[in-house]
This record gives sequence, structure tokens and C-alpha cells, in this order.
Amino acid sequence: MCALVAVDRISKVFDLPNGQNYIALKGIDLQIKLGEFITLVGHSGCGKSTLLNMIAGLDLPTDGIVTLEGETITQPGPERMVVFQNYSLLPWRTVRENIALAVNSVLKHLSSEERDRIVEEHINLVGLSHAADKTPGEISGGMKQRVAIARALAIRPKLLLLDEPFGALDALTRGNLQDQLMKICEEHQVTAVMVTHDVDEAVLLSDRIVMLTNGPESKIGRILEVDIPRPRERMKVVEHPSYYSLRSEVIYFLNQQQRVKKLRARHTTNIARHGLEKVNLEIGFLPLTACAPIAVAKEKGFFAKHGLDEINLIRESSWRGIVDGITGGYVDAAQMPAGMPVWLTLGGNEDQPLSVVTSLTMTRNGNAITLATHYGDREVHSLPEFRQYLQQTPEKRHTLGVAHPSSLHNLLLRYWLAAGDIDPDRDVNLKPMPPAQMLADLRAETIDGYCVGEPWNYRASIEGIGSTIATDLDIWPNHPAKVLGVREDWANAYPNTHIALVKALLEACKYCADPVNATEISHILAKREYVGTKAEYIQIGTPDFDKIKTREYAHHLFYDGNGARNRPSRTEQLWIMTQMARWGHVSFPRNWVEIMERLCRLSVFSTAARELGLEVNYDRHPIELFDGITFDGNNPMEYLNHLKIKRDFTVATVILDNRHHSVA
Repeated sequence: MCALVAVDRISKVFDLPNGQNYIALKGIDLQIKLGEFITLVGHSGCGKSTLLNMIAGLDLPTDGIVTLEGETITQPGPERMVVFQNYSLLPWRTVRENIALAVNSVLKHLSSEERDRIVEEHINLVGLSHAADKTPGEISGGMKQRVAIARALAIRPKLLLLDEPFGALDALTRGNLQDQLMKICEEHQVTAVMVTHDVDEAVLLSDRIVMLTNGPESKIGRILEVDIPRPRERMKVVEHPSYYSLRSEVIYFLNQQQRVKKLRARHTTNIARHGLEKVNLEIGFLPLTACAPIAVAKEKGFFAKHGLDEINLIRESSWRGIVDGITGGYVDAAQMPAGMPVWLTLGGNEDQPLSVVTSLTMTRNGNAITLATHYGDREVHSLPEFRQYLQQTPEKRHTLGVAHPSSLHNLLLRYWLAAGDIDPDRDVNLKPMPPAQMLADLRAETIDGYCVGEPWNYRASIEGIGSTIATDLDIWPNHPAKVLGVREDWANAYPNTHIALVKALLEACKYCADPVNATEISHILAKREYVGTKAEYIQIGTPDFDKIKTREYAHHLFYDGNGARNRPSRTEQLWIMTQMARWGHVSFPRNWVEIMERLCRLSVFSTAARELGLEVNYDRHPIELFDGITFDGNNPMEYLNHLKIKRDFTVATVILDNRHHSVA
């Protein structure tokens, strides 16, 4: 469908009294289809109303153009009607007269009888027939806003623009008007663009939610598709499986923008001492059992021991927070899923390659596939039984949660399904979501299961809402789970700091692997600033089989006898790369050898291990998963081509250039 409205690379610059200028918006691109309802969301000052005014023709862009049906918008016009928060009604005229004034001014070509009919039709449309002869001073705020909406719709505009129309109303009135607006737009195929600060309002009304970043130079940070079918009912829309995840996405974006604003205002200066280029580091992590090395390095003094005595740990709720922190340069280093460095490097994030390196594997294992208890009630305890159940229930939509496209949870689940002749993109629905949300969604029965790290599988079993159908010991024993990731430009700028960071975390991994420390570490992780759950849910060592009656859980492998398991493996990263290409997440790079050499900073790991007095003996072995297929890394393209279930993957040369990226 062709766009009704096209916003083409527009920017808006305001001149300031001191002779300088303020860039409010920069490079805004947006296509709006006929009958679509768009909401603009963002913090105050991000340019939402400025963008709306330029679509209305009340203001003009400094650069770029806005078109309606292919015609450039240069001034206001009746085909684009705006409803403001303050109603703008003539106080001496009645409801009928306020609407009639607009109709008579714009629709002069119609007979007076036809114009009168249109006025009455729209008075009835907004439910104001009983107040048609009252003046604005005699009706409530909500009724005044209904008059403004009726007046806007009565002249039959091609586009309805609303600038926080319900912002000043009480909750009950606002809800009633949202319902009326939704009904009108659905029944009459009205195309609308609305500015709002209300997240629930945006999810309820929108087909797409356009989220703007903070100014100056505000841009579209993300566009969220709202997949809730119409017609929608307020009380039922919250029951849709996507509602709370959509709401969470918007709230996350707004919170992240608030964090970015605070970080910009801090102007942190790099502090160099102890022979290190920088000792004040921001390190991101997620509240998982696998964050143990980071928590232990902080709590037991390993960071300080190696000169990193100003460490700030940033607890993110989702892997997107880690991605945003690394790409934006707001964190120095982060706990990452094993696949995230290669995913970022190959342009998995918005097709923008960003060279990220890893010098340490912090954890192995610790993941599992959990299904809701009703699957066990139906005797679904294995991959063949799961496939049979899917074939018996084709009318059902089976949704499985995964943490992130780059995570081993996603790749292992896909591999497991495909090995059982289940297409992960066609036979089931894989839904990315924050790990901590999965348990709540499983309990609410909005998902059927998930693949995630601990403690969420163990906890589901203890609480009786899910059971594990496979652990990573069943799929790929001792696979890499979480790694240390830093940007390549950061690693080049702070080489001694990088080595010190690896030394501190490697010592912490060794501490975590000692069974004597398991109880202490469980209590450390249970703290609110880390995982924030009961210590009994956190299994560092052998699980408590008095509490679970299902199967052995794959506890994390933090360290082996000499640190060989912590050494980054190019073979493992190459396998991860093939799986991402297999499912169309990224193109497989022609220059994969170069990328592997840059991605795995073996020299940093080797230096750190040597300075700790470790003699790391590493032997390269092929990877063998549960289906008996081996991967030795010698011919990745041949391996890819022999896989039965896959997407039509592409091959491309990936150009890596990190010089233009800022350093944290």
C-alpha cells in the first residue's frame, strides 16, 4: 500500500537569541499508510509536537519535505485537522455552532441542508446530542474535547492530528474518550497521528508506536509494530499475549533515554593510575546466575586487587540494554551472551557493524529448555514427543521465549528444534523477551515455554509451573554461555586496563568454581543489586534434588583446572556465526577468517593468564552436538549447505571500521 503521508529526511533547526541554533530534529523518515493510527512517544523536549506541527503545515522543516498524497505540505489546510489539548472552542457559541462554523467554512460547495446533516451526524458520533445547544462553559472538559474531535472529523480531513488531546482529563473521562476515538477511527478508516506520554494509551490505540530519542538532534529511535488485532476492547486488550511485552518495550526505551540523558550530563573523566589507562569502569550485566564472576570480582575485591578500584556495575533488565550501552559507548565492558560479539560485529544490530572483541569466556552451560507443566501432563517429555504434539495441535500457536537473537539460548533452541524436524520459524513462534519476564509469562500462560539461563528453569520446576525437557548437557555439553565483551576501539585505547579486567574476572571465575564457595556466592547473587531472588533458587554447585523431581540441571562451569575453558575459542565463535547465518540473522562474511582473528583477542587472555601464573594448555577439538553432526571449522560454507532446515542465507564481505565510534 502506498504511503498517504511521507516524512522524508526532515530536520528542524531553531535560531536562539544568542546567535546560536538548536537542532531539534534530524533525519526523520516516516511513512504513514491510509487508515493507520500512529502514536509519537518520547520524553518532553524530544520534538514530538514539532514533528506533528510540520505534518500539519503549522511549521516547516529546515531540511527535507513532508508530503500528503505526493503533494508537498507548505501550509495548514483542512485536509489535515489538528486536535489540541486545550480544545480551542469559541466560548460564546454552542456545541452545534462550533462544529458548524468549521463545516460551513470548509464545505461551502455543499448545500446548507447537507452541511446541517454533517453537523448533526458528528454531534451524534461523539455522543453529544443532549448537549448540542450548550456553550463550552456549560459542559465538562471531556465533552469539550469531544466537540473538538467532532469539529475536526466533520470537515472530512484526510489526516487527523492529535497533540495530547486527553492529557488534561481525569482517568475515567480519558478512558471513555480513548474508546470513542478508537471506535470512530476503526469504523471510518481514519488516518491519525497522535502525540502522547501515556504508554498504555499508545499500545491501546496504535498500529505503530514511533519512539523519539532525546534532543538535541532527536531522531526515531525505534518503531514498534502493535500486533494486537482490531477491533480492540480496553478490558480485553490487556489479555493479549503481546500487550505487556509491547508495553515493556516502550517503557524500556523511555527509561533508557532517561539514562542516556543522565550519562551525557555526567561528563565522566577517565582516571588513570596503577599503570592502567583507566580505572573507573562501567560494566553491564543481567540478573542471572551467570553474572557470578562479575559480582564476585566486585564483592571479593578482585577488581581492586588488579588496580580497577572504581568499578560501577550496571544492572540491565534485558540484553537490549547491554547492546545500547555498548553501541552508545555508555559502558566500558559487559557480560554478553556468547554470540553477541559476533552478532554486533556482523551488523546484527540495525545493520550497523560494530567491531566487538572478547578475551574471556566467563561461563559455560547453565541453560535449559523449559515447557509449561501442561506439556508434561500430556506426556511431552522429549523432542520427538514435542514434535508429535505440535502435529496434533496445528490450530494452536506455540510460543517459546528466547532472551536475544544473539544468545546461545536462541541458537541452541533453534538447533534442537531443527534436529527434531521442527522449523523454528514456521512450526513454532520464538519470541525475544527479558529473561526475568519469562517466568511471569509462563505462569500467566502467555507463552508455552522458554530457553534461558538459570535460575529461571530451576525456579519454574520448584514452583511447579514448568519442567525442563532438555538441558544444554543434552544438546551441547560445555558450550560457551556468557563472555566478556568490549568494543574493539575501547580495547585498542585501553590495552593495560583490558588485561587487568580479564585478570580480575578470571580470578573471580576460579573462585566461583570452588564448591566451598557455592553457598557464599548464592547469597551474594541473591542480593537486590545482582539477581534479586531467594538464595535457594540460585544453584552454583549440584542442585538440590529434594526440591526437584525432574532431571539434573546443568550448573555453570566457571573454570577448569588451568583456565583452558575460559580461553576464547575461534571454532566455537565460528559455529555461532554459521547458526546466525543459517537463520538469516546476519549474512555469512566472506572475510570470516579476518573477523575471527579480530573477534577473539587471544593475546589479551594469554597475557592475563600468564601474569596470574596459569599454564593454559589448549587443544583444539571439533564441536559435536547431540545429533552426531560435527563441526571442525575448516569449511563453514560446506557445513551450512548440508544443514537440512535453514533459511536462504546470504554471503557478503563485512567492512569493519571502528574509527568513527566514540569511546566510553
